[in-house]
Amino acid sequence: MGDDRSDVALLVAAAERGDEDAWGEIVARYTPLVVTVGQRYQLQSGEMQDVAQNVWLRLIEHLRDLREPRALPTWLITTARREALRLVTISTRVQPTDPQDTSWEARFATEDEPDAALVRSERHAVLLECLAALSRRQRLLLTLLAEDPPVPYAEISRRTGIPVGAIGPTRARALARLRNTPEPIRPVRTGTLSAD
Repeated sequence: MGDDRSDVALLVAAAERGDEDAWGEIVARYTPLVVTVGQRYQLQSGEMQDVAQNVWLRLIEHLRDLREPRALPTWLITTARREALRLVTISTRVQPTDPQDTSWEARFATEDEPDAALVRSERHAVLLECLAALSRRQRLLLTLLAEDPPVPYAEISRRTGIPVGAIGPTRARALARLRNTPEPIRPVRTGTLSAD
């Protein structure tokens, strides 16, 4: 799948028609988003895999029911939250916990600001959600431009296939697209993510 299939609505429509490449692109593009939601609930690796698997099963069941295909990232976040919460509820109901056990304390954030981990996690989820709206090449370009130490333009050109002279304009278009991300997937909290 190339840049011509990068639009979420096109991917969803193709997946509905049974296009396995479109389905594979959806899974590849949005798995980091689903995993990030699982991490908010302090799930272990196996539990996160269960959540992700259940999310993809629900998507197969409800793909045709999506009223607005561009809202797929929001739908995935909501479904992943429900699956993670269901899993946490089941596991706490089945496994008694001892508050004096140090492993029990590890399931909670222990930073000075109680909401710091959640805010950071929400920012990360919003960033992943916004990046998912970009084409694969734009995501790769922005990722390479953000690396430290900086990646030389010649290497970026080699990895992305974007001519050196087109890297700046392509970056500008990608950032403009991020700034114009539809309202439903923008952060609710003021100042949690700035596109500038």
